[in-house]
Amino acid sequence: MALSPTQRSIALLKTRGYTTAIVEKFNPHAGPFGIRQDLFGFGDLLALRKGEILLVQTTSGSNLSKRVTKIADSPLYPRVVESGMKVAVHGWRKLKAGWACREVEL
Repeated sequence: MALSPTQRSIALLKTRGYTTAIVEKFNPHAGPFGIRQDLFGFGDLLALRKGEILLVQTTSGSNLSKRVTKIADSPLYPRVVESGMKVAVHGWRKLKAGWACREVEL
């Protein structure tokens, strides 16, 4: 079974010394089929290491720019940044040599 972008980001962050938690949750009671809800509307992962808190949105490489725009336009984004938390988007795409992550810090 292939890894999801979230699982790939967890593995990447682990190599950088972060402890991670998945903060995206499935809400089966929202809408007729349920929906996925991100922390603050744009966070899939919360990553911690000494002196740093990072909120990460994971996606496919083709959706990276859309996610960056979504976060920048969010009314909660300034509050998150003011708290001292960093925000990043990981866009994953498959290359001949394996998977690659393009990372954008906001």
